[in-house]
Amino acid sequence: MNDNRKKNKERQAHIARLLEKNERINVNQLFEILQVSKETIRRDLKEMEEAGIIQRVHGGAVLSEASKGVKEYPLLTREIRNYSEKIRLCQKAAEYIEDGDTIFIDNSSTTLNLVSYIPQDYRVTIITNSIRLLVEASIADHPSLTFICLGGLLKSKNYSLTGVMAVEQIHNFRPNKAFVSCHGISMTDGITDGSIYEVDAKREMLKQAKKTFLLADSSKIGKTGVVVLSQFDFIDCLITDETVSEEYRHFIESQGTEIVTLQ
Repeated sequence: MNDNRKKNKERQAHIARLLEKNERINVNQLFEILQVSKETIRRDLKEMEEAGIIQRVHGGAVLSEASKGVKEYPLLTREIRNYSEKIRLCQKAAEYIEDGDTIFIDNSSTTLNLVSYIPQDYRVTIITNSIRLLVEASIADHPSLTFICLGGLLKSKNYSLTGVMAVEQIHNFRPNKAFVSCHGISMTDGITDGSIYEVDAKREMLKQAKKTFLLADSSKIGKTGVVVLSQFDFIDCLITDETVSEEYRHFIESQGTEIVTLQ
């Protein structure tokens, strides 16, 4: 991802956080906080409105109804939540990718930028059901990567391909590694997700892959989504952004899952 696009996403993530704390924010306030031109702020707000994240009102913005208090946010909304943490998780996860690997990457906002951190000289085959990831990959223009797109039903809200066709195609592959994310991690409910449409494909890839990685920022630990994705016996490594509490660390490691925290 180029520096300008990264800065845009970081700015928009900041705006989203401000709106989660305040019901409304105006352009003048954002001008003072972000220290960029009002034209840049208005462009950010326009892009965020087009993505369904906010609703512009006279002089400023409020969160859209789709971004308030729901379990399954649209992908473009999730993409900018905890954006900096997700970038760092992708950078760390990319360290586990080796030249010649075949890997699965799920359709999550957390893993979206993983492709950008694969070394340019590595030849890697990527299997995915994520339309959004394929678009990002085409922008990154990584010449040594091969992409296999799973078929299935288009879930336009989340830019993904799901359903029986996607699951059946997964059975044809034995990837070296799978990289997935989730909605929540709980000692009582295990690893849960926010979409009933995405979960079947993720489950199958966790079963098929030789080694599995779960990328989850610390805000997800202790949370529970609407549908169970997996228990920890299917996860080899959890990559997270902060030190995990002793209680959770003991529980997760007792399940045979390695915990990697960002330094």
